[in-house]
Amino acid sequence: MANKARTVQQEKETIKTVQEVPAFEKLMAYYETNQKRINTATTVILVVVLGYLGYTKLYQAPQEEKAATAIEYAQRYFSVDSLNKALNGDGQHQGFLQLEKKYSGTKVANISHYYAGVCYLRKGDMNNAIKQLNDFDGKGTSIAYVAWGLLGDAYMETNNSKKALEYYIKAIGNKDDKLTTPTYLYRAGVVSEMNNKPEDAKKMYMRIRDEYPRSPQARDVVKDLARLGVLD
Repeated sequence: MANKARTVQQEKETIKTVQEVPAFEKLMAYYETNQKRINTATTVILVVVLGYLGYTKLYQAPQEEKAATAIEYAQRYFSVDSLNKALNGDGQHQGFLQLEKKYSGTKVANISHYYAGVCYLRKGDMNNAIKQLNDFDGKGTSIAYVAWGLLGDAYMETNNSKKALEYYIKAIGNKDDKLTTPTYLYRAGVVSEMNNKPEDAKKMYMRIRDEYPRSPQARDVVKDLARLGVLD
């Protein structure tokens, strides 16, 4: 029962509501200021663990059990935005960077790359964010799509819109995710326009309109589509 309660609490702490990134207010201002250079201000969209660290799976081996216990302290610091301690520990308990090395090869080490990437995003260290998120293997999980979306945000911060678009497109692969997919569809559409691909942008916006009509992004795409000549 204690483990179950702890897992539920962990999920409550790690799942965050999608927030509109101020970056994309700037991206929209781009069109009003005749191709003004944009640097996106990255905000974490969603921290999704959703059972990835479920104790029933992690307790398959002693090393996994130790790692699952050790990561709790770093997660607590993460949940209260104490990013330096989450990354580097507090002198008594290890942070995500130490956990990656000490428990290399475990699921905890893998998810630590994800957490570390998010921490670096919040700190504005895009190069380390990109490295950590690329080291994370989310294959077969919903977290993979979020990690790709965050990589898109990080690349936008480094003014690499081509690479950002590549990862935003990967991030929209989960059609059933009504929370993050329309968010990344919108970003992919905006960046497509930035890269002089208006037809691709139309497709992204129309997907939001048709497949995610109740999403916050759906309220904006009507005027975007009208601006691009799609009036129906």
